Amino acid sequence: MGCKEQVEDYLKAQGVQFQEVHHPLAYTAQDVAASEHVSGRLVAKVVMAMSGDKPYMLVLPASLKVDLEKARQSLGLTDLRLASESDFERLFPGCEVGAMPPFGNLYGLPVYVDPRLAEDPEIIFQAGTHTETIKIRYSDFERLVHPQVRDLAHAA
Repeated sequence: MGCKEQVEDYLKAQGVQFQEVHHPLAYTAQDVAASEHVSGRLVAKVVMAMSGDKPYMLVLPASLKVDLEKARQSLGLTDLRLASESDFERLFPGCEVGAMPPFGNLYGLPVYVDPRLAEDPEIIFQAGTHTETIKIRYSDFERLVHPQVRDLAHAA
Protein backbone atom coordinates (compact mmCIF):
# COMPACT_ATOMS: atom_id res chain seq x y z
CA MET A 1 0.00 0.00 0.00
CA GLY A 2 1.30 3.43 -0.89
CA CYS A 3 1.84 6.19 1.64
CA LYS A 4 -1.06 8.29 0.32
CA GLU A 5 -3.48 5.37 0.51
CA GLN A 6 -2.33 4.57 4.04
CA VAL A 7 -3.00 8.14 5.20
CA GLU A 8 -6.36 8.31 3.40
CA ASP A 9 -7.46 4.97 4.87
CA TYR A 10 -6.42 6.16 8.32
CA LEU A 11 -8.33 9.43 7.96
CA LYS A 12 -11.43 7.62 6.71
CA ALA A 13 -11.25 5.09 9.56
CA GLN A 14 -11.04 7.98 12.04
CA GLY A 15 -14.00 9.79 10.47
CA VAL A 16 -11.92 12.75 9.32
CA GLN A 17 -13.13 14.79 6.38
CA PHE A 18 -10.33 15.65 3.99
CA GLN A 19 -9.76 17.14 0.60
CA GLU A 20 -7.18 15.77 -1.80
CA VAL A 21 -5.51 18.18 -4.22
CA HIS A 22 -3.42 17.32 -7.24
CA HIS A 23 -0.79 19.91 -8.19
CA PRO A 24 2.25 20.27 -10.45
CA LEU A 25 5.47 18.64 -9.26
CA ALA A 26 6.71 20.51 -6.16
CA TYR A 27 9.64 19.48 -3.98
CA THR A 28 9.49 22.10 -1.23
CA ALA A 29 6.61 23.06 1.02
CA GLN A 30 6.81 26.65 -0.22
CA ASP A 31 6.57 25.37 -3.81
CA VAL A 32 3.50 23.37 -2.78
CA ALA A 33 1.94 26.53 -1.34
CA ALA A 34 2.70 28.47 -4.52
CA SER A 35 1.34 25.74 -6.80
CA GLU A 36 -1.89 25.57 -4.77
CA HIS A 37 -2.14 29.36 -4.45
CA VAL A 38 -2.29 29.31 -0.65
CA SER A 39 -0.24 30.94 2.08
CA GLY A 40 2.81 29.03 3.27
CA ARG A 41 1.31 29.38 6.75
CA LEU A 42 -1.25 26.71 5.82
CA VAL A 43 1.20 24.14 4.47
CA ALA A 44 2.63 21.80 7.10
CA LYS A 45 6.30 21.25 6.34
CA VAL A 46 7.85 18.08 7.73
CA VAL A 47 11.50 18.41 8.70
CA MET A 48 13.31 15.36 9.95
CA ALA A 49 16.01 15.86 12.58
CA MET A 50 18.31 13.48 14.40
CA SER A 51 19.71 13.36 17.90
CA GLY A 52 22.33 10.65 17.82
CA ASP A 53 20.59 7.89 15.87
CA LYS A 54 17.06 8.81 17.02
CA PRO A 55 14.79 10.54 14.47
CA TYR A 56 12.43 13.39 15.34
CA MET A 57 9.61 14.67 13.15
CA LEU A 58 9.34 18.44 13.30
CA VAL A 59 6.27 20.02 11.71
CA LEU A 60 6.00 23.73 11.02
CA PRO A 61 4.41 26.13 8.57
CA ALA A 62 6.19 26.19 5.20
CA SER A 63 6.76 29.93 5.66
CA LEU A 64 9.09 29.29 8.62
CA LYS A 65 12.53 27.73 8.94
CA VAL A 66 13.63 25.27 11.61
CA ASP A 67 15.82 26.88 14.25
CA LEU A 68 17.95 23.95 15.40
CA GLU A 69 19.10 25.69 18.56
CA LYS A 70 15.52 26.56 19.61
CA ALA A 71 14.37 23.05 18.72
CA ARG A 72 17.25 21.43 20.61
CA GLN A 73 16.48 23.49 23.73
CA SER A 74 12.71 23.00 23.57
CA LEU A 75 13.12 19.24 23.10
CA GLY A 76 15.62 19.05 25.97
CA LEU A 77 18.35 17.52 23.82
CA THR A 78 22.10 18.00 23.94
CA ASP A 79 22.48 17.66 20.19
CA LEU A 80 20.20 17.94 17.18
CA ARG A 81 20.95 18.04 13.48
CA LEU A 82 18.96 18.01 10.29
CA ALA A 83 18.56 14.47 9.02
CA SER A 84 19.89 13.48 5.63
CA GLU A 85 17.61 11.62 3.24
CA SER A 86 19.56 8.43 3.96
CA ASP A 87 18.75 8.89 7.67
CA PHE A 88 14.99 8.76 7.15
CA GLU A 89 13.95 7.41 3.75
CA ARG A 90 13.62 3.86 5.12
CA LEU A 91 11.25 5.12 7.85
CA PHE A 92 8.50 6.01 5.37
CA PRO A 93 7.81 3.02 3.12
CA GLY A 94 5.66 3.86 0.13
CA CYS A 95 6.40 7.60 0.38
CA GLU A 96 8.47 9.54 -2.09
CA VAL A 97 11.59 10.78 -0.31
CA GLY A 98 10.87 14.15 1.27
CA ALA A 99 7.09 13.97 0.76
CA MET A 100 6.14 12.19 3.98
CA PRO A 101 2.95 13.28 5.73
CA PRO A 102 3.11 14.76 9.26
CA PHE A 103 1.65 11.60 10.80
CA GLY A 104 4.65 10.31 12.71
CA ASN A 105 2.24 8.25 14.80
CA LEU A 106 1.74 5.97 11.76
CA TYR A 107 5.50 5.36 11.65
CA GLY A 108 6.31 5.10 15.35
CA LEU A 109 7.88 8.56 15.48
CA PRO A 110 7.38 11.38 17.97
CA VAL A 111 5.87 14.49 16.37
CA TYR A 112 6.73 18.00 17.48
CA VAL A 113 4.75 20.88 16.02
CA ASP A 114 5.48 24.59 16.06
CA PRO A 115 2.56 26.47 17.68
CA ARG A 116 2.20 28.76 14.66
CA LEU A 117 0.88 25.85 12.61
CA ALA A 118 -2.23 25.85 14.81
CA GLU A 119 -3.04 29.50 14.06
CA ASP A 120 -5.25 28.57 11.10
CA PRO A 121 -8.18 26.15 11.26
CA GLU A 122 -6.88 23.97 8.38
CA ILE A 123 -3.56 22.56 7.30
CA ILE A 124 -2.34 21.18 4.00
CA PHE A 125 0.37 18.53 3.82
CA GLN A 126 2.11 16.37 1.26
CA ALA A 127 0.40 13.02 0.91
CA GLY A 128 3.48 10.94 0.28
CA THR A 129 4.05 12.27 -3.24
CA HIS A 130 5.41 15.48 -4.72
CA THR A 131 2.18 16.01 -6.69
CA GLU A 132 -0.59 15.44 -4.12
CA THR A 133 -1.63 17.07 -0.89
CA ILE A 134 -4.35 16.54 1.67
CA LYS A 135 -6.19 19.29 3.54
CA ILE A 136 -7.73 18.64 6.96
CA ARG A 137 -8.78 20.64 9.99
CA TYR A 138 -5.89 21.28 12.35
CA SER A 139 -8.08 20.08 15.22
CA ASP A 140 -8.36 16.66 13.52
CA PHE A 141 -4.59 16.53 13.02
CA GLU A 142 -4.08 17.35 16.70
CA ARG A 143 -6.65 14.76 17.82
CA LEU A 144 -5.08 11.97 15.75
CA VAL A 145 -1.37 12.71 16.11
CA HIS A 146 -1.19 14.20 19.64
CA PRO A 147 1.86 16.25 18.68
CA GLN A 148 3.94 17.93 21.34
CA VAL A 149 3.85 21.68 20.79
CA ARG A 150 7.30 23.27 20.90
CA ASP A 151 8.91 26.47 19.65
CA LEU A 152 10.89 25.11 16.69
CA ALA A 153 11.28 27.82 14.11
CA HIS A 154 11.91 31.37 13.02
CA ALA A 155 10.85 33.40 10.00
CA ALA A 156 12.48 32.17 6.80
